[in-house]
Amino acid sequence: MDRSAQLTARPTERDIAYDPPPAAEALHFRAATVLEGNWTGASTVPSRGLYPHQWSWDSAFIAIGLRHLSPLRAQTELETLLDAQWGDGRIPHIVFNPSVPLDAYFPSPDFWCSSTAGRAAGAPRTVQTSGIVQPPVHALAAWLVHRADPGLSRARGFLTRVYPRLAAWHRYLLHRRDLGGGGLASVVHPWEQGMDNSPCWDAPLSRIAPAPARSFRRADLDHGAAEDRPTDLDYGRYVRLATEYRDRGYADTGGDFAVEDPAFNALLIASEHALARIARELGAPGTARHARAERLTAALVERLWDPAEGMFFCRDTRGGGPDGELIPERSVSGLLPLLLPALPRDITAALVRTAHGPHFGLGDTTRLAPSYDLLGEAFDPHRYWRGPAWFNTSWLLERGLRTHGERARADALRAAVLHLAGTSGFAEYVDPYSGEACGATGFSWTAALALDLLHDEHARDTDGVTELAVKELKGGDRG
Repeated sequence: MDRSAQLTARPTERDIAYDPPPAAEALHFRAATVLEGNWTGASTVPSRGLYPHQWSWDSAFIAIGLRHLSPLRAQTELETLLDAQWGDGRIPHIVFNPSVPLDAYFPSPDFWCSSTAGRAAGAPRTVQTSGIVQPPVHALAAWLVHRADPGLSRARGFLTRVYPRLAAWHRYLLHRRDLGGGGLASVVHPWEQGMDNSPCWDAPLSRIAPAPARSFRRADLDHGAAEDRPTDLDYGRYVRLATEYRDRGYADTGGDFAVEDPAFNALLIASEHALARIARELGAPGTARHARAERLTAALVERLWDPAEGMFFCRDTRGGGPDGELIPERSVSGLLPLLLPALPRDITAALVRTAHGPHFGLGDTTRLAPSYDLLGEAFDPHRYWRGPAWFNTSWLLERGLRTHGERARADALRAAVLHLAGTSGFAEYVDPYSGEACGATGFSWTAALALDLLHDEHARDTDGVTELAVKELKGGDRG
């Protein structure tokens, strides 16, 4: 029996093998119960109602938390996702559960038509998926899962099996998605970046004619208030973009939307460092991958950093001149490169100031960083990715602050994440001012990342620095 089953079985005798003990109200127990309830037998759904399938970056974050309960289940989570990888290397953003009714989620498998429309790109024939992608957290997750139980990982050949798939995924992003020609990966749909409804997309989306409202039915409004979700106009543009991408056989060139996003590329860089560690674990040199990560970091700074504003911005490669143009919207995405250990010191200092300044108010007016500029015209504390605070971005910021020696700020953010995860019922996202729960509750990545931070409390050394986490994010010793 793994620890997730131990925690949720409510044994009559206390099991002293797990610390803290499985008290019904303990945050550990409650988080484990969420993950157990959302487990399907092969993967974890983000939530049973609104998101009844497997999502790509959700599964990566979920595996990071699951490794503390069951390293085997965490490995299975990633393996199930990678089993749906396309021949061209892309990892689809949704892997559909065939037992879920088609009308439970839109766009459904019959919209994406992956096995037919995606045939030229190598879509699998035995499972239905979407055709777009999500941020590449997967190699970082795989490395952390391996570290949770190296003996089990080696016995199962976990890294041996996932490494070539993760390498193919990175090749796809670095070669097929360098649509701006500057070395960074572009997203071809707002859903790919994960922050679906961010105001960063308003300008590039304004060029897209929306699909007719009668051509689709929004299942998300069955589970969430309309005032918290994307507008019908925005949703129509999302559908139009996805339709055109599908109808050109999921070819990455030729579309009207191609944006270089700082968080997407920062996660690619972090995962490239993780791939280097995996390569070394398997007996190969990781030098080339570390060097590639450093080149990507330089490209990120060159193309997306704005020193006057003290943060990174998205670049619309289809707007402005031949090199595109920066999108002057302050999103939490522009803070997340703080995760990267090789950023110049002046840039990390500026990011810390911006995160804790008036535009995001972290630790002052807000407890978790809002998804969008508090002072921006489009700010809304409840509407999806246009202001609410999310637990996965807060987890990434906490890692970044700790990586760069901002121990007190990292500790404060960690405490806020754990408090709000518990008081909100592991909400999908929260009001950044009040902490009021928004979206779905019992949300898997919220529970998983709370577990990771809870575990971190016991791994912390006497100075309060999470030494293991910092080494993992920095790529460890390269000797």
